Amino acid sequence: MTSEHSWHVVAGFGAHIKSTGTTLSILYKGEQKEFPLPSVQHLLLVGGHNIHTSAVTRLLRQGSSVSFFDADGTPVGMLNPFGSDVGADIREAQRARMPHAFAQEIARVTLKSRLLAIERTEDQLGESLFYKGEQEIMHNLLSDLEYLITMDELRRVHRLAGDMYYEIMARSLSPELGFRRRTKRPHQDPVNAMLSLGYAMLFGNTIVSVIGAYLDPDYGFMREGEQSLVTDLIDPLKTSMVDAAVFSIARAGLINGRFQVSTKRCHLNEEVIDALIAALRASIDQEIIDDNVLSLSQAVMGEGLFSLAYRIPGLYRENVPQCR
Repeated sequence: MTSEHSWHVVAGFGAHIKSTGTTLSILYKGEQKEFPLPSVQHLLLVGGHNIHTSAVTRLLRQGSSVSFFDADGTPVGMLNPFGSDVGADIREAQRARMPHAFAQEIARVTLKSRLLAIERTEDQLGESLFYKGEQEIMHNLLSDLEYLITMDELRRVHRLAGDMYYEIMARSLSPELGFRRRTKRPHQDPVNAMLSLGYAMLFGNTIVSVIGAYLDPDYGFMREGEQSLVTDLIDPLKTSMVDAAVFSIARAGLINGRFQVSTKRCHLNEEVIDALIAALRASIDQEIIDDNVLSLSQAVMGEGLFSLAYRIPGLYRENVPQCR
């Protein structure tokens, strides 16, 4: 499915952006693209670009916004038409929604994608990763989600299923890597360090879309607090867009001898980082991210049900990037 959203992202460095009275023109790496000006309700500039003030003025006059981000997706600022609060209606609707149904969908799709990831990894390796009773427990958790009434119950099951997932996937890796479960920073093993890098990239891609849709990134449904909505939205996408690449690289032995563990944290070799970034650029699917953000924005406005899309986790068996 293609996202029919009204925000447009220009990411990277060196794009030249200008406009006529009817068209927004973007020249990037020798390729010029043109968009009807009214179709761009929110222009998001990620990285460093050149934009004519006439383009900014025309966008603001028609009621659009222009937002700026660092290269990693960190929000820097937003320009809105003078005297307006663009997006206030959707943010107000977002805060008025009861969180349970939204959190339930996040927990359901996240757990389903993690179960699929474990089972597909078992198929690849030709061996079971589950200890006795674990698979049944996780499937029961998935079945029970629709009957959980309180937010505390949903959050407890979401955390439990996540903890089980990482501990089970750790069994697919060499014990010498030191990965047993997901840990907080600073990380003492290379797998956790790679996962954090991947999640940061996925987070950056997602927060740009969240702001593009005028949603409040600090108002989540499963979680509360700063940037909680973005963290909620990346949960169902981690297995296919980050974990599959990280675990495949680790199983292929590409990080063997290419990391150092100090008393403070694990340091990845530059070759490992380059290989991982190449794999993540191939696996992070912006279209799916945009679809999910669009679904959420429509749901909070009462225009449909919140439904998360996700990709079945790939194994990257034949396409593991090589270190130099």
